[in-house]
Amino acid sequence: MANTYVTIATTTVGSGGASSIDFQNIPSTYTDLLVKLSARDNRSGESVTDVLVKINNSSSNLSDRRLFGNGSGAFSDTATTGRVGVEPGPNATSNTFGNFEIYFPNYAGSNYKSYSADAVSENNATLAFTTFIAGLWSQTTAINQLTFYPAASASFVQHSTATLYGIKNT
Repeated sequence: MANTYVTIATTTVGSGGASSIDFQNIPSTYTDLLVKLSARDNRSGESVTDVLVKINNSSSNLSDRRLFGNGSGAFSDTATTGRVGVEPGPNATSNTFGNFEIYFPNYAGSNYKSYSADAVSENNATLAFTTFIAGLWSQTTAINQLTFYPAASASFVQHSTATLYGIKNT
């Protein structure tokens, strides 16, 4: 069990929003990585938007299996876009943010890189999502950059926040 969490970096989106949240120059000195993200976007006319990840500035060689529920049923699907969950948009309850936890085990090893994500899109209405994702980046390169961004050319709104933790097993 991991017992040492070290904050590597925290980003908070300022006024005007941001098209992505980017962590660069991630050191390879930890066993695993963990990202905690609280986010909302400005995608007009939408209640939720997928949040995606680029690894080492690449959106290639990504695949995932998503299990999710939306208040009226449970579903599953697959994609090759690097999904990590869904966040609320302008049609969701005002000032609510989705919450994500994304875990990258053995991120500096020489095998393909897996990740898992657990996310909820908060909304005080009937449409809200809870999502579990198992993802794979089919590359053996150590992860040194993670970029999170909303799909469909949306932007994160002010006060969206992400923290990157390095985890050491001792």
